[in-house]
Amino acid sequence: MTSSDPTSQNASSAGTSSQSLAVGDEVTVEVGPVAHGGHCVARHEGDGIVLFVRHCLPGETVRARVTEVGSGARFVRADAVEILDASPDRVSAPCPFSGPGRCGGCDWQHASLDAQRRLKLDVVAEQFQRLAGMRLSDTFPHLTCEPVPGDRDGLRWRTRVEATVVGAAVEGRTGLRAHRSHEVVPVDDCLIAHEGVLATGIFHDGPGDPAVVALDAVAPSVGEPVLVPLTAPPAPARRPGRRGSRDGRRESARRGERHTPVPLDAVPVVTERVGAHEFTLSARGFWQVHPGAATTFTEQVLAWLDPQVGESALDLYAGVGLFAVPLAERVGESGRVLAVEADREAAAAAERHLQPWTTAGVWAEPTERALAELTAQGEHADLVVLDPPRSGAGRAVMESIAALSPRAVVYVACDPAALARDVATARDLGLELVELRVLDAFPMTHHMECLALLRPRA
Repeated sequence: MTSSDPTSQNASSAGTSSQSLAVGDEVTVEVGPVAHGGHCVARHEGDGIVLFVRHCLPGETVRARVTEVGSGARFVRADAVEILDASPDRVSAPCPFSGPGRCGGCDWQHASLDAQRRLKLDVVAEQFQRLAGMRLSDTFPHLTCEPVPGDRDGLRWRTRVEATVVGAAVEGRTGLRAHRSHEVVPVDDCLIAHEGVLATGIFHDGPGDPAVVALDAVAPSVGEPVLVPLTAPPAPARRPGRRGSRDGRRESARRGERHTPVPLDAVPVVTERVGAHEFTLSARGFWQVHPGAATTFTEQVLAWLDPQVGESALDLYAGVGLFAVPLAERVGESGRVLAVEADREAAAAAERHLQPWTTAGVWAEPTERALAELTAQGEHADLVVLDPPRSGAGRAVMESIAALSPRAVVYVACDPAALARDVATARDLGLELVELRVLDAFPMTHHMECLALLRPRA
């Protein structure tokens, strides 16, 4: 049983509710399997109430304190505040700010790295079993959750960190938010933050401006780290009958941004290098946060797609063109590459990066809309790579991809549930999952990245 949203699971299957438990109550429970979202599943003896417990490991017996009663009183969230019977996979958390009620940035600091990766693989396997009806152990018996080069035993990898100002902005400290809370935990270090992030002074220097509510530190692969001051966003104008656009900024969807840079026209540009190519983008733009992720993903995408001279390729949710650039280089002037990106700032960056290839272009449109137009025109693509936000691509996008009749599709996924749903849809459309990699691009957290290769059914 795993899901990032416990309400999506049948938490009321025992026919009971959590009305007998309230926030602050403590119960002793035996911990069951891992769940997607950085917690494990347990049941309260006697009434069968489902608990989603953080800071524990499968097989442990813990004293859990209720932190939240779920929607409809069908389940509760809780923190393990005392370990009564520890798992052999348990270790002392290296970070003093990790633990119940403290910083919410890491989920698994109390587990060994090997155990973290087994847990992540279990989550992926369960999502595919539940949402795609696939037993990954049968299809990919040697599948593991693999480390990504560039971290230090799971630490010092995060090249982009946003810290919130605590107290008066001029002299105040910065901190990180507690789990599922607006409360800010003051910190003087973050062990998963890259050394370049620390070099900006993000956790030590006051912003010196009362308007600043947060600081965003970026440690690019080329050049010096930068620190961007952020202010609270202005209140949005309310328009009757409008509840917001579905085509919001991809950067926000992937990074959970809450603030606006100040001043906006002073946001610095950073440079990232992948192989022989350099990419320039706004310091607030989306880029993979693990220093080895962009290179690892690009190498696998190219290996699986195996682009040939003269072929046509689509890079969907293209960002600044991470995959489109090497694809354009491989297919050559007799081939075609189209990068589709909804965010106009990122699309403009992709266009700059693709200028050396005259048959490569950028379409600044939401992916679903662009694909609908392409399929309506009867277009074909030999190769497709997509890197959608956490919500996934969805049925309409997968239907359009299948209609383009590609010989290979590589799906880069930051959420295994979304990937499993889209793989199930693709299978119905004649595209089979033939290769899968699970990569630990976010050590100490519950997040992972999956790369999937789909090919037309023979």
